[in-house]
Amino acid sequence: MNFYNSIQESDEHDPMDPPPLRALTLRHLQCFSVLVQEGHFGRAAQRLSITQPALSNAIKQMERLLGAPLLERTTHRLALTPLGAEVLERTDFVVNTVDQALRDIRNVVVRGRAHVRIGVIPSASRQVAAAVAAFEARQPDAVSVEWADAPSTELVERLRGGQLDVAVAAITEAPEGLACTDLFRDPLVLVVHRDHPLAVARSASWKALGSERLAFFESGSMPALGGPARAQFGEGGPQPLRVRYAETLHALARSRLALGLMPRLYTVALHDPELRVVPLRQPKIERRVVLLRRPEPLRSAAARALAEFLGERLTALAARRRAAAPAA
Repeated sequence: MNFYNSIQESDEHDPMDPPPLRALTLRHLQCFSVLVQEGHFGRAAQRLSITQPALSNAIKQMERLLGAPLLERTTHRLALTPLGAEVLERTDFVVNTVDQALRDIRNVVVRGRAHVRIGVIPSASRQVAAAVAAFEARQPDAVSVEWADAPSTELVERLRGGQLDVAVAAITEAPEGLACTDLFRDPLVLVVHRDHPLAVARSASWKALGSERLAFFESGSMPALGGPARAQFGEGGPQPLRVRYAETLHALARSRLALGLMPRLYTVALHDPELRVVPLRQPKIERRVVLLRRPEPLRSAAARALAEFLGERLTALAARRRAAAPAA
């Protein structure tokens, strides 16, 4: 039966489960998800390959089945109601999970490989890519990997929404509702011009920064680490500059406009004769780099094997680096 037609209530149902909810279909959920993404009935209808009246009817039917509005409609915008926001979180997970299941079937049938979606913070991409390459060398053609690089906050939301299978992210606290495996710690360091007095130091304390202006990333774990650490352990100073990209942070340090404050991972591939990397201690502030996934089992044996391999490989790599590092 076409879901746009009126749906007859089933005679057999759990008395604790209102019958109208059983009438919700995947197509209802797809319409709602796409409409919220596009924020416009015309664009959403075009993307769904249906007419705009059909889309409008689908949303109205969904609201009738739920017994409350999902959207607030004005002349210029669509906004989610509180119920709509709750429903959307679950809707996106269902829609994304079904889409991924279909992609899994296609990959297994056509290519003979499981499809795995990995999210990674840019600073850890080098280590994660090397680990995935090592896994593929051991089990060639076992998986087809889709990559997503983004700040940790975005990776967490995409995991919750069913758009990723696993993610390597940097956190200060374990995200609620996700399984979390600690991989290693990534300390904060300074990036300074080679002529800066701190450039020749083996390490620097937070108090030694004095009234220097700092620059750090505006997203990810840095706002929760850099600003509070400066306030608690430093001696004040001007408001920090908040930037989006490492290249901008390096440019500010190179031009002596600020001292760059960033996780050490971002400096591994930094080869700039104008800049120096100085460890920050007293105290040492670190972010947790973790492997995240939803608590339920992954869809395929190959996906589970890859997730386990990533955890083991990255943890072992960090242990070797700690053993090889000179004593402070």
